[in-house]
Amino acid sequence: MKSKFYILIFIVSSVWSLSAQEPVRFTASAPSTVILDKPFQLVYSVNASCKDLRAPEILNFDILAGPFQSSSSSVQIINGKTTASTSISFTYTLQAQKTGTFTIPSASVVVQSQKYTSNGLSIKVLPADSPAPKSHNGQSSSSANNQEVASDNVFIQTTVSKSNVYEQEAFLVSYKLYTLVDVVQCANKKMPDFNGFMKQDIEQTQNKQFAYENLNGKNYGTVVLYQVLLYPQHAGVIEIPKATFEAAIRIQNRRAARSIFDDFFESYTNVSKNLIAPAVKISVNALPSNKPASFTGTVGHFTLNSTITASQVKSNDAVTLKVNIAGAGNMKLIKTPTIKFPDGFEVYDPKVNNNFKTTSAGVSGTKSIEYLFIPRHSGSYEIPSAEFSYFDTQDKAYKTLKTPAYQLEVSKGEGVSEGPTVVGTYVDKEDVKQLGKDIRYIHTDGIVLAKDEDYLFGTMLCWLSYLLPLFISILLFVFFRKQAKENSDLSFVKNKKANKVAQKRLKLAQRMLADGKKELFYEEVLKAVWTYLSDKLSLPVSELTKETVETELSKQNVNRELVAELLKILNSCEFARYAPNTGQQEMGNLYAETIQVISDLEDAIRK
Repeated sequence: MKSKFYILIFIVSSVWSLSAQEPVRFTASAPSTVILDKPFQLVYSVNASCKDLRAPEILNFDILAGPFQSSSSSVQIINGKTTASTSISFTYTLQAQKTGTFTIPSASVVVQSQKYTSNGLSIKVLPADSPAPKSHNGQSSSSANNQEVASDNVFIQTTVSKSNVYEQEAFLVSYKLYTLVDVVQCANKKMPDFNGFMKQDIEQTQNKQFAYENLNGKNYGTVVLYQVLLYPQHAGVIEIPKATFEAAIRIQNRRAARSIFDDFFESYTNVSKNLIAPAVKISVNALPSNKPASFTGTVGHFTLNSTITASQVKSNDAVTLKVNIAGAGNMKLIKTPTIKFPDGFEVYDPKVNNNFKTTSAGVSGTKSIEYLFIPRHSGSYEIPSAEFSYFDTQDKAYKTLKTPAYQLEVSKGEGVSEGPTVVGTYVDKEDVKQLGKDIRYIHTDGIVLAKDEDYLFGTMLCWLSYLLPLFISILLFVFFRKQAKENSDLSFVKNKKANKVAQKRLKLAQRMLADGKKELFYEEVLKAVWTYLSDKLSLPVSELTKETVETELSKQNVNRELVAELLKILNSCEFARYAPNTGQQEMGNLYAETIQVISDLEDAIRK
């Protein structure tokens, strides 16, 4: 018996020690909006045993009841690990005295001789509902016997954060449900295509909570059904069409009572109703014409900074230059800044890391670019600054940011030869062999000299043996000289290999198409087209825009229809990356059209 008692004491003490180790949390909670003359609850919760609750002085509210104390505890043993939790709640029933926004100060409790303070609350009090109009049969219009729901009892409003914006400036579109009846479910049935915009959906919580909002003297339960960020792609007045939602509304069945149980057991019916969200018009202003050379369409508000791993290194040591672009705006359109490193540096492709966060306020975050390069020779070098331009929506002007230029001192590395490497050669020598007789006797007998008629010198074969190697050497010299000259012309090499590079990119896009990776597919197609145009037109990617491409292709006498097909592909890729209903067939059609357009451009452009 004693052993069981000791075991029980050990278990209780273990649970108590585990619960004592959990951080103490003391919080206050209440609705953010309440209605005048309607009671609501204010709850203080603490996850530990406590005493001496000191509630604040609650002004502008009447305390109808409380505090009522309730507690709960639990013990869990998972994989041999025991966890215990305790929760104590103090509940007040309050009622507002007048409309407005009021604050409730923090309360305090004592846990194990230590004082803890809760958070404060801000509560908005809405006016009471206006009296509902009576119908002809004496019932209120909102509780008529029929199953028709009036349009002013449940509807959807379309709200925009801005109605006057610039090109590529993000704004938020929200579809909010207003209801005076019991809405069981509401789902989007037909959404607009958002033509003229690039869109990005805002993720909504699965468990939506209703809040009160007073409108036209009525307190509606409201909830946001759908939100989307839109980026206008051209100037002018663009209309966002109507949206259709389907709501399931629960209505109480009204019928004459046939027994006492009919009044006790109420029955309900779900009625389906289509709700139309109104269309809205957005006025889009064109960006000013004085665009900086490094502007690539980025709109928002940003900062730029950079760091370098070392300013003094040895030859063949790797150096990393890191550039960070931070801010808010259309960050997915930010292109990697181009840095022209000194000759003799081995430069690798930049490593880009995007850390973006999408909220109802827009897209914000950082874009980090790491440039890895290796200096091969000693000396003093200057790393040029990186340049980034954008249109500032706050100041309504273009701004150009530059990183500082860095001085890099490169010393000779150990075991590294600065000049050309010379490889020594030698000829293997043989020992001198002594002949049997060093001096031969001169013949003194009669010698008959005869003239040889078959001389090789002066013949055609002799001259060919001299001229043929010389002619071959000249041909090889001209060939290699021409090849070296062509290889030194980087734009010529890129132009020559533009089609092969584009085909490799498109093969990767085909793999993304087969895997069903929509966003990566469109990104690879865009890279293939822009890289091909950059190599073919001998222009850096940072300087390429749709207007530049159209102008340069016109100079090359390219058919306008072919140029229009090319621009159509670029627009389709930019829009389809964020389109919600892009299917496999549309992606396949775009892939085939891209191959055909690049093939036609290859035939049309002659350099």
